[in-house]
Amino acid sequence: MPAAAASRILIVDDDETVLHTFAKALSLEGYDVRVAASPLTGLQEIDETPPDAILLDLRMPFVNGIGFLYRLRAHAEHRNIPVAIITGDSCVDDPALQEMHDLNAEIVFKPIWLEEVVNVTRHLLDKRRSA
Repeated sequence: MPAAAASRILIVDDDETVLHTFAKALSLEGYDVRVAASPLTGLQEIDETPPDAILLDLRMPFVNGIGFLYRLRAHAEHRNIPVAIITGDSCVDDPALQEMHDLNAEIVFKPIWLEEVVNVTRHLLDKRRSA
């Protein structure tokens, strides 16, 4: 898929299985996929090679997904990178949902099929192109 070939996707998740599964699915679609097993590693990756879109876990040790978003959005050059939080936490309260919305992130709940991961990624990239 030529359009996807130039699109760089960063996946930030502390679960190695999720990282590798999502990365494999997106790589097969032609995306340039980078992975980070921690939020701090993800932020370093963004500084070195800014992605076109980010798939982010919510619950991670030390810095959670919301903390990652605050750090990401603090930099003007990263404010418009589209982000989807993909979480298995079905008990996210309304204030946290509002906070994620205010930080310009979408939220998707697990379980999630790989086809849906691809569709979420396409949606993020379409959102970036139309911004």
